[in-house]
Amino acid sequence: MRKYFGTDGIRRIANLELTPDLVFRVAKAGAYVLTKHSNHVPTILIGRDTRISGSLIESAMTAGFLSYGANVKLLGVMPTPAVAYLTKRLNADASVVISASHNTFEFNGVKYFSNQGMKIPDEIEEEIEEIMDSEKLSTLMAVNDKIGVSEEASRYLYQYVQFFKDIFGNDLKNTSLKIGIDTANGATSDVAGMIFSELGLDFEVIHHNPNGININEKCGSTHLEAISAYVREHQLDLGIAYDGDGDRCLAVDENGEVMDGDIIMAILTEFLKKQNKLKKDSLVVTVMSNLGMKKYTREKGINLVSTKVGDRYVLEEMLKNGYNLGGEQSGHVILLDYNPTGDGILTSLMLIKAILAMKMKASEARKIVNIYPQVLINAVVSFDKKMDYEKDEEIKQKIEELEKEFAGNGRVLIRPSGTEPKVRVMIEGENQEYITQRAQELVDLIERKLK
Repeated sequence: MRKYFGTDGIRRIANLELTPDLVFRVAKAGAYVLTKHSNHVPTILIGRDTRISGSLIESAMTAGFLSYGANVKLLGVMPTPAVAYLTKRLNADASVVISASHNTFEFNGVKYFSNQGMKIPDEIEEEIEEIMDSEKLSTLMAVNDKIGVSEEASRYLYQYVQFFKDIFGNDLKNTSLKIGIDTANGATSDVAGMIFSELGLDFEVIHHNPNGININEKCGSTHLEAISAYVREHQLDLGIAYDGDGDRCLAVDENGEVMDGDIIMAILTEFLKKQNKLKKDSLVVTVMSNLGMKKYTREKGINLVSTKVGDRYVLEEMLKNGYNLGGEQSGHVILLDYNPTGDGILTSLMLIKAILAMKMKASEARKIVNIYPQVLINAVVSFDKKMDYEKDEEIKQKIEELEKEFAGNGRVLIRPSGTEPKVRVMIEGENQEYITQRAQELVDLIERKLK
């Protein structure tokens, strides 16, 4: 088990667990590992979301890079997918995003991207960890004129805006669709409106006034009730919700009913297949995707490929086998023909384009896949005990009992969170109330045994 990195970089409580010293070390080690084969002075991009701790972590990160001799471009507040896109476009050697994604403001995190704009693989993260805790770290020291320099580079945000204009052109202009956007007081707070305006869409934005501590607070993709209520109240045709760093997107139809990542991917699959743009007639998802997706893809003659949880593993499978659409139920959707990471704004615009092409209301498009009732409850445990559910005999027996009960007409999936002190309990079945009761029983047991 890795010491620092989880399924989406390093994520901890800022300045308590994610300290400036830790960030300095991960920066210096990361710069070394990601650029050690380079024969030139490396350039590394840094982007962040709107958390109050962002500047603190950015400063420590910058210091680590500069002390190694790398030059830094400070992008400022920018969505994760924008950083990924710019890494490749600007020929940077690597980049880092400072964000804790959908978590509350007191958390922050660090995730690296390679020179191809892709999240780095597990083995690279493991190598960074080895350097962080080794004596070698102290030898990675630039002196005199070899010390790196940093520059403010927020101007590059406009290249990300142009990226969307190049993709969609006038395709979305002058439509009758009225759209609500919830930017979660996060990294998309400014740029989402800029992009939607440039594309000529009719939209309204909520939760776009970040103050450092209101990111994801009862808003965005983790609190869809906000955009759902807004859409109903203002009689809009579609609601879009991003998370704090803008790499995921969820939606609601005109009735405020939720369209999760599975539903969005089903709609995009239908759209791309009709356009003969779905490569190998395949869709890549994770084990968390709903059973309804299996039935839908089987009926449509689409090859459904499943990976373990984490959009990085979805991307690895896509790259390995030449697929161009994949993602997670949580709203990370990768449209590989355009960007090699989940991009909330790109996903939402492609969803809008698909709905318009299908000439359907959002509620009609939502029903192309039949989603089974599903419940996901988090058991809050000690951080160092979240893997112990596999060892405890009473917990194991309870899981086996549930797996036997739901075999054939449902599913049970238990997994530790990659970023938080939680064990996630997911059950699918035919009756929402019953599966919720059974899931809560297991959660109560896990919390009692592993606190």
